[in-house]
Amino acid sequence: MKPSGKLFVPSLPTLWPHMLLSRPKPGALPPFSSPNVRYFYFARNAIWLTVKMLGLDAGEVLMPAYHHGVEVEALVDAGATPRFYRVGSRWDVDLEDVARRIGPKTKALYLTHYAGFPGPVREMRRLADEYGLILIEDCALSLLSSDGAVPLGTTGDVGIFCLYKTLPVPNGGALVVNGPRQYSLPEPPAPPSASTFSHTVSALLQNLELRGGAFGRAVRSAVRTLGHGTVKAASIERVATGTQHFDRRHVDLGMSPLTKRIAQAQDLEAIVEQRRRNYFFLLGRLRDVSPPLFNQLPPGACPLFYPMVVQDKAEVLARLRAQGIDAIDFWKRFHPACDASAFPEVAQLRRSIVEIPCHQDLSPEVMADVAAAVREALKSDRRTKKRAG
Repeated sequence: MKPSGKLFVPSLPTLWPHMLLSRPKPGALPPFSSPNVRYFYFARNAIWLTVKMLGLDAGEVLMPAYHHGVEVEALVDAGATPRFYRVGSRWDVDLEDVARRIGPKTKALYLTHYAGFPGPVREMRRLADEYGLILIEDCALSLLSSDGAVPLGTTGDVGIFCLYKTLPVPNGGALVVNGPRQYSLPEPPAPPSASTFSHTVSALLQNLELRGGAFGRAVRSAVRTLGHGTVKAASIERVATGTQHFDRRHVDLGMSPLTKRIAQAQDLEAIVEQRRRNYFFLLGRLRDVSPPLFNQLPPGACPLFYPMVVQDKAEVLARLRAQGIDAIDFWKRFHPACDASAFPEVAQLRRSIVEIPCHQDLSPEVMADVAAAVREALKSDRRTKKRAG
């Protein structure tokens, strides 16, 4: 299918020019509010350092069977051994399975908060304390989210965040160390300026296309063509974000000063509210054609996307992308260290979850267009279900 040219709905928020000049302000949510934080280029760098810092590299870490894979790669590269626990069809952690799998070699529990929805962090904290284990909170998909009044990433011994999935910044991950432990962590060096510049221009051009229609699309296309040629001719190293694999060459890269400036100038509370409004809008428009994965949005949750269960994932994704909606194919593969046959519910999640953008950069008018396009795609998916019997 070819894009219709009617819509351009990026999966991540775009960058406005004025954000480059806005004044930083104190952050009320972690990691910006945390007294003990280090910033990195990628969140995966923080995972790698956590293993080394806490001495987990000779032991086992219990991780969810529903994982991206890159976090497992970072952990393995740092020397730890992953073991996996069951996650149910509603992203629910099987706490009995976690407890059952704790053994003499277990050194840490690893909890992932999926797409802004809080996991059972209090229960995992109790388990960790009972067995004398470290608790790692992975908030890479849940920046700005809280479990009620408790911000995610503040209950575990460490909290790990990704900035560029939620904020319009060119790179950035963070490691927050909670509690009385004090670690002398070196400040990682800034990434290549050319790489930061390239990502920043890309985000500005996406903003132009999102709001400028055909004109914006033409300008973005022309600049991208010119930029690709320049990058190639000048042999500029562009450290891509959103990649699928851990790369040891980038483990020591820090976050750019520009990322920090843009991030600290954001109105974080307003972002949470806008994402929640967009999520509720999709929930209201789509629940009659597709039972939602979650019927409610918990208080404090900052949704990264709107997750949907579909029958024919490839077909739905193709239809949405043909309409210009950059829907996400959420975590379709297991890491090789995880036995997929042991986790059938997770295998089904990987076959059926599609995520729809609902970020703060999408206006009510755009959300109405998104909802209409998704409804059409879901009607086709329902016909597929009927044919499948």
